Amino acid sequence: MVAALLAVWEGLTRLLHVSPLLFPPASAVLLAFGRGVASGEVPGYAAQSLKVLLTGMGIGALLALVLTTLAVTTRVGAEFLETVTSMFNPLPAIALMPLALLWFGLGTASLVFVVVHSVLWPMSLNTYTGFVTVPTTLRRVGENLGLRGWRFVAGILLPAAFPYILSGLKIGWAFAWRTIIAAEMVFGVAGSQGGLGWYIYQNRFEMNTDLVFAGLVTVILIGLLVEHLGFKWLERRTVLRWGMATGR
Repeated sequence: MVAALLAVWEGLTRLLHVSPLLFPPASAVLLAFGRGVASGEVPGYAAQSLKVLLTGMGIGALLALVLTTLAVTTRVGAEFLETVTSMFNPLPAIALMPLALLWFGLGTASLVFVVVHSVLWPMSLNTYTGFVTVPTTLRRVGENLGLRGWRFVAGILLPAAFPYILSGLKIGWAFAWRTIIAAEMVFGVAGSQGGLGWYIYQNRFEMNTDLVFAGLVTVILIGLLVEHLGFKWLERRTVLRWGMATGR
């Protein structure tokens, strides 16, 4: 399927004599991508983006776990989580970029901040939904074993709600990946090197359209690899093995 799409892309651009500055042929993009990978330029930019993204996702996941634990163990925590998710979940992370610049300056901390915002609320919502749908029987088992607080969450709620948690991770990853690319286009270089967003923006400014497309191809490839080699593998090792979902 991918080969067919590339062939159609190549054929149409050459048949219609489209300017390479507007829409380069697939062969030119693949060559530019190959040169970028061979030189180490594309992997370097990708590594910078992934480093910031994983940092933000780690912080966001920890905060989501704290919020949802408080929500399932206290009434105040549940009301607080419901209120803040209603307020901030609809707010695009990119809209917080001016505040991030004001608070943290032009650097990695600003990027991490917007990534945390993009992943925190969907992960919290999915995790909390998973927690509250845990069967009463399992809850009673945990209570009879004397599990309370964090021990109850870790021993009963987390394993039982893992399909919801995994779904939240997928949604959080998708939001975070889009956010980090968009934020890098505005923030530019953060730390010692820019990320893929900055790579795309910089080559657009220099009219290197083939390299812009090569950057976009890299974004797509990383997304596919994370989905099929990361989340699919984790799903097979957990929810499918545990009989909590059926294989596709």
